[in-house]
Amino acid sequence: MTQSKRYEIAPKRLTFVQQHYTIMDGKDDISNVIREKKAARVTWVGFFTNLILSAAKIIAGIWGRSSAMIADGIHSLSDFITDFIVIIFIKISSKNEDSDHPYGHGKFETFATMLISFALFVVAIGIFYSGSIKIYEVLNGEIIERPTYLALAMAAVSIIVKESLYWYTITIGRNIDSPAVIANGWHHRSDAFSSIGTLIGISGAMFLGERWRVLDPITSLVVGIFIFGVAYKLARPSIQELLEMSLPEEVEQNIAEKIQQTPGVIAFHHLRTRKNGNTFIIDMHIKVDPDSSIVKAHDIATQVEESLKTTFGKRTQVNIHIEPYLQKKLSDTDTVLSFFPIFVFEQSLINCF
Repeated sequence: MTQSKRYEIAPKRLTFVQQHYTIMDGKDDISNVIREKKAARVTWVGFFTNLILSAAKIIAGIWGRSSAMIADGIHSLSDFITDFIVIIFIKISSKNEDSDHPYGHGKFETFATMLISFALFVVAIGIFYSGSIKIYEVLNGEIIERPTYLALAMAAVSIIVKESLYWYTITIGRNIDSPAVIANGWHHRSDAFSSIGTLIGISGAMFLGERWRVLDPITSLVVGIFIFGVAYKLARPSIQELLEMSLPEEVEQNIAEKIQQTPGVIAFHHLRTRKNGNTFIIDMHIKVDPDSSIVKAHDIATQVEESLKTTFGKRTQVNIHIEPYLQKKLSDTDTVLSFFPIFVFEQSLINCF
């Protein structure tokens, strides 16, 4: 759940480290229509590429007598399935707010990312299990057939195609700030690494002699472990977002800095943040001069909102509750750092009399 945070005493210095969150820096947001079209285009390219590549790798694995290549082909088939997920959920997430979804449909894209990670988990477990069975059979005397050059050549082709598809997809995903498209790009990258392992395993099985043919299924185990790690890295942030975990501390510090820099804001508290797809949702209470008019207080809140939208994008949703700032005792946490010297001076004069 999202937790409320207190920032009553404004800190002197706040630093911000950008990690996995895009800061817009005043650039115009890509419209939902353009964003959806770009996501659909790159995903359809991946869809048809994976369709052809999956069939080619499975056939090459069967004819080329390579269990690692067959496992690699199944992995590419999982890419083909996740392309469907991205196409469907990106279309839904691009819809505007409605009565049933007042904050928009961004969570559908997050949900798609989670489904892709779960698909990767299933693929990893399947490949690891298949390789383990093959190794067990070898240890019990079964002889693995020598892979052919067809399987070797197919592994090399797969590496080139999937790595190219990764860079194409990840570039578009970052450009439109789409977690689901980026996750799908990593799915392509995992397939490229899978093919590298397959190439090594097939080469060892072909050129190092009969007793080294067990490298083929051993490679399957390594590939399975790698894919499992990628799945975890994709699943963790998407699950955290669906559970409405707060934005990282570095991002919240940057938000605090923007609020503090707004003229008229004396203090703020109850900062609550979360992420909805590629959109930030920020709630807060700000304190202003109690003698300010309603119009003036509203203008201050508007400045805070515009500052945050300039930094994090126009789709950022900002909810601000305005409160009067009432001076209290020096020990109270509502004391603001910028008022501290004046307040102490006033108290000293009073104490003198």
